[in-house]
Amino acid sequence: MTSTSIRTLEISGTPAERGRQYGEGAADLIDVAVAYYEEAFGQQAGLGWAEARRRAATWVPRCTEAAPELVAELEGIAAGAGRDLLDLMVLNLRGEIIYDQGGTRPTRDEDPSEERDASDGCTSFSLTAGASGDGHQYAGQNWDWRTGTRDTVVIVRVVQDPLPTLIMQLEAGQIGRHGVNSAGLALNANGLGGRFDGAVGLPQTFIRRMTLNQSELPDAINTLVRTPAHIASNALLTDRSGFSIDLEITPSGVDWVYPVDGLLVHGNHYQAQVPPQLAGRYRPVSADSLFRVPQARAGLERVRHAADRDAALAGIRTAMSDHLGYPESVCTHPDERRPAVRQWSTLLSSCVDLTTGDYFVTAGTPCDHPYEKLPWNAFDGPGSRHTPVHTPPMEALR
Repeated sequence: MTSTSIRTLEISGTPAERGRQYGEGAADLIDVAVAYYEEAFGQQAGLGWAEARRRAATWVPRCTEAAPELVAELEGIAAGAGRDLLDLMVLNLRGEIIYDQGGTRPTRDEDPSEERDASDGCTSFSLTAGASGDGHQYAGQNWDWRTGTRDTVVIVRVVQDPLPTLIMQLEAGQIGRHGVNSAGLALNANGLGGRFDGAVGLPQTFIRRMTLNQSELPDAINTLVRTPAHIASNALLTDRSGFSIDLEITPSGVDWVYPVDGLLVHGNHYQAQVPPQLAGRYRPVSADSLFRVPQARAGLERVRHAADRDAALAGIRTAMSDHLGYPESVCTHPDERRPAVRQWSTLLSSCVDLTTGDYFVTAGTPCDHPYEKLPWNAFDGPGSRHTPVHTPPMEALR
């Protein structure tokens, strides 16, 4: 087994047992997360923590009806961390709460920077069907979010027999975001923005976890397209078979994008089409997405010529370290012109080898942090439809 610079946890058992293990193992990081969002909500939206908890309470019945086992897991996290369930609900609803708060102010449709604060900025990719010269299938992303949360990042392996085993990268206290399961399905996600009147749906942390809980590709796609979403979000789903699809999901509909020559890259703007509900007033939540996507694509195109896996991973890291438009580049760094609570950076860059099951992450911006291999193989666990091809242990790739 290897170790990484990012805290890793492995949890198993019943939902309550898994949650307690998670809460006990990340209690200090959860405290940091609560403190950060208490400050950020107050400064950005004039929203006190007590009010945020009150709003989160209205979501509990809806989430319990849709996914009672995930609420039970959250209750376990709260117990293990010595906090109230509603604190954990706020952490899992942080985007939805900011979005709803903005919805009370009509000028938000004219100020996409406010919507960005409710949406993860990310550049996601998949390399399939010969897009990598070593013949492997890869999926990953630069996870861009508020710099103040970087000390809350945790990697969690969830053993949840008979469901697939998951490996996820999360903010401490969250139950779902990005990751891969033992059935060979990888999910990478990006915020999209845009306001949709009357939207009532589940939070993204629940939808993404529910998707990764699926063993079969059709079930994962069905979960994404049929589960009502509260805010718009992009989901890039990659299967170990070599199939990948990008789904632009809004509260009112779904559009999709397929790879071109095995390469698929998505950012934070609508790439299939602008939803009709936003026609005539749409502005990307992150204008830098308009150049991040082609920059990442150009860099990742070079991976097609990689001679082996080391070269492929080095090429992926180079592409995801691109600095055109710095600091709001593919590899994002804090913009000192913004208030501290609203500065963004790449919290980590991830890349899972869907041929071998090896999962790599950088503990921060990829330009100055190496890929480190996580201590688990993604395909070890129930639901695996494939025989993992184990490779010898590798040191951090520099």
